[in-house]
Amino acid sequence: MNQDYRELFDILKCFARDIRCCSQGETFFGEFTFQQFVILDIIAQRKEIPMNELHGLLSVEKSTTTRLVNPLITKGVLKRTKAAHDSRAAILALTPEGKELHKKVWACLSVFFRDVLKNVPASRKGDVLDCARVLVKAIRAAIDQTSCCRK
Repeated sequence: MNQDYRELFDILKCFARDIRCCSQGETFFGEFTFQQFVILDIIAQRKEIPMNELHGLLSVEKSTTTRLVNPLITKGVLKRTKAAHDSRAAILALTPEGKELHKKVWACLSVFFRDVLKNVPASRKGDVLDCARVLVKAIRAAIDQTSCCRK
């Protein structure tokens, strides 16, 4: 077995274990999944977004987006309205409660990210972030090319 492959697998295994709060079924900040917070964050950055654009940004099926969005609407942190140009199209936006939740979660995440970066030597911080971007891009490309990583 190639030693680089073993090392990369071990790194990914540890990374997956240590960021388990970001996995599909785990709750994040009490009552939301990480993926649901990603939705809130995307919408917070854009103010509002057509539902069909959200599918692409999340890289999930339409039914998965609906399954993730509906509880956020039920909990009162997202609102869905009909698009002016097409009554079948939905526009998503944060409610005032959603904006407050987003702010609270980012305050908590800021402390976490500060602590993560505090443990990286200052002279290596840029390198670490650049390497993380390169690794994510390489993983995305490999997923598209390798059958063992597809459903």
